[in-house]
Amino acid sequence: MIAEPTLKETYLMNIILTGATGTLGSQILFSLFETELNSITKVYLPIRGKKSISPENRLKRMLHSEYAPPFIKANSVEITNKLQVVDARILFEPLSFLEEEKVDYFIHAAGFVNLSTDEAARKAIFEENFEFTKLIFTAYTKHINKFVYISTAFAIGDFGGMLDNDYSTKSLCKYRNPYEASKHGAEKYLLQEGAKKGIAVQILRPSVLGGNISAIPCFFISKYMVFYLFAKFFSNCGSKDAIRITTNKTAGLNIIPTDYAARVIVKAMLTNVEQLNIVHSKDTNLISGMAKIFEVVGFTNFSFTTDKINKITGFASQLEEFYYETIGIHLSPYLTSKPQKWNTALLESILPIPEYDLEEYLSQTVAFAKLKKFRNQQW
Repeated sequence: MIAEPTLKETYLMNIILTGATGTLGSQILFSLFETELNSITKVYLPIRGKKSISPENRLKRMLHSEYAPPFIKANSVEITNKLQVVDARILFEPLSFLEEEKVDYFIHAAGFVNLSTDEAARKAIFEENFEFTKLIFTAYTKHINKFVYISTAFAIGDFGGMLDNDYSTKSLCKYRNPYEASKHGAEKYLLQEGAKKGIAVQILRPSVLGGNISAIPCFFISKYMVFYLFAKFFSNCGSKDAIRITTNKTAGLNIIPTDYAARVIVKAMLTNVEQLNIVHSKDTNLISGMAKIFEVVGFTNFSFTTDKINKITGFASQLEEFYYETIGIHLSPYLTSKPQKWNTALLESILPIPEYDLEEYLSQTVAFAKLKKFRNQQW
């Protein structure tokens, strides 16, 4: 029997949210105001400026874009008054903008999603996801009550079997790439340091993010990654060459709509839950799922195999060689992973998983991305 998460007492909140212009961060920001508008005093948003646009204008562009929810647009004046943009260059100087204000929740949603298996990329990935997180936590130790870390459900690596929410005791993990290792390392560091310094730490782990399931517009996502890269590759390849995709018959990919993940994060933040996987109760079978993707993008000359394909075994076509020397390097560890199951009882006690057909959802998200030419939203 799963114990109900305990809700904390409601009061006016000060919040810091990193990654607010990112795929998940933007949806978290929207969900914060849609559900907690009257409970929020201030939301501080560290944002990087770009060559042609200031941090303030990046936020303004996002809040007034065609993809901003109707509620955000209808309450734009009140919401804007509760927002304070912080130039990311002074992120490690909290007193420069907080003064004496205490922060109730620091939501660290910024991260570097890079599935590269190249050891040359390891340093940059660890600097962004591990070292950067350590620096933030250290800088804000005296200024926050709770640190909410947005990790990934895959931080456990290629584990297989039934997965519960507690990753802190898992060791000897078979990480598929430095990204997973860096996120798990950051988790363990935060839990240990939080306990030492008396700061509540919460680890929330979404699985692969897909398009919105209920927020308008449906199937929108601001950045196309992971399975979208697979779809984009075959949509744009311009080849009719045959290709064999190596995968296990039992392998699956867990995909969760971004808007659902964001709503869970906002609800879970207010509870005493320490670790939570934000995942679908079922994985999408990779063979049937990839077949759906091929159908949507109009590629037909494919087959599936359990054989390993590389330079040594030989390639059947130029397209096959190009695939396995580019995105195939990064995606293959997931296409050949151990089958796994997820315990979602705690998750569903916080917010029930929406009911929808997994393969139809996959088809519609890819169709939306194709319609948008797989172009990431620039804010």
